[in-house]
Amino acid sequence: MDILKDIKIGVLGGGVSSEREISLLSANEACKALRRNNIETVFIDITVSEKEKVKEMILSSNIDLAFIALHGEFGEDGKIQEILEEFDMPYTGSGSYASYLAMDKIASKEIFIKEGIPTAGFTIYEAGRPIENLALNLKYPAVVKPFFAGSSVGVFIVRNKLELETAIKKAVALQSRIIIEDYIEGREFTVGIFEDRPLSVVEIVLKSGYFDFTTKYSDGLAQFIAPAKLDKVVYKKIQDTALAAHCALGCKHFSRVDIRLGCDNIPFVLEVNSIPGLTTHSLLPLSAKCCGIDFDELIIRMAQLALDEKNFKKIRRN
Repeated sequence: MDILKDIKIGVLGGGVSSEREISLLSANEACKALRRNNIETVFIDITVSEKEKVKEMILSSNIDLAFIALHGEFGEDGKIQEILEEFDMPYTGSGSYASYLAMDKIASKEIFIKEGIPTAGFTIYEAGRPIENLALNLKYPAVVKPFFAGSSVGVFIVRNKLELETAIKKAVALQSRIIIEDYIEGREFTVGIFEDRPLSVVEIVLKSGYFDFTTKYSDGLAQFIAPAKLDKVVYKKIQDTALAAHCALGCKHFSRVDIRLGCDNIPFVLEVNSIPGLTTHSLLPLSAKCCGIDFDELIIRMAQLALDEKNFKKIRRN
C-alpha cells in the first residue's frame, strides 16, 4: 500500500467498443476508490484505437501504472495490454494473450474442451451463409451470440426458426462471425477469481427473460444471491470449475467466470471475463464483498498485484 502512495496511477476507461458507457462507470468507481485512499490518480479516456495515438496518450500522462477499466474490444482483447507491454509499464489484470483468449469465445471453448472443462456445445456461423440446414439440425432453445464481445451484448435465446433468423440478423450486424450455443437448462452463477483463488459463488435469479446487457445494468431486473445457497459439494465444484477455466486461459490476478449449473449438478463454463465490471451493478465486487473484501480494498489490491509482479521499485518522478 505504501508504494502506491508514491506513484501515479492512470485509470484507462471509456474505449471504442459498444461497452464504452459501462467502462466509463467502472473507471469512475476505480478512480474514486484510489483517490479516497490518497493515491494520485488520473483518468485517461481512451477515445481512439490507433496504436500510436493511444501510446502517446498514456506516455504523456506521466503515469507509473495503468489500471485497466476498459471493456470489450480494445480493452479486454489484449490490444491495450500489448501496447503497455511494449514500454514495460505495469498494468492490472491478465496478459495480452490470455486476454485475447478470454475474449474469443471460440478459442476459449476449444481450450475448455481440450482441458476437460465442461462447456456448452456450439456451432460457428459466418454471415451470409444459408441457415436452412442449421435451423433443421438445431436443438431449441439455443443461444446466439457474437464470438468476440462482452457484457452480454448481442446475446439472444431463441426457441424456433423465426427467432433464430431474427437473432442471427441482429448478431451479425455486430460481428460477421457468431456462435450458436446449446442452452443449458438450470441455474446461473458467477464466480469472482481474485489473487488466483475463487471468491464466493453468486447466483443470478432473473425476474424474466435472460441475463442480457439490459438486465445486467438495470435496477430490479435480476436478483443476486450472495453467497449462493447450494450444497457444499456443488458449491465447491462450481468454484473449482471457475478456477480451472481462469487458469486454462492463462488469466492472472483476477477475472469473473460465468457458469450454468445443469440439472445434473454439472457446472458448464459460459465464459471468462478478464476485466470484470466495477460498477454498482457489478458482480466481482459482490463476490469479493462476501469474502470480506470491500470495494476500496479490492481496487487497491488489484493495483498492488500489478506492482508486485513487476517487482516495482521505481522512485517517483519529480
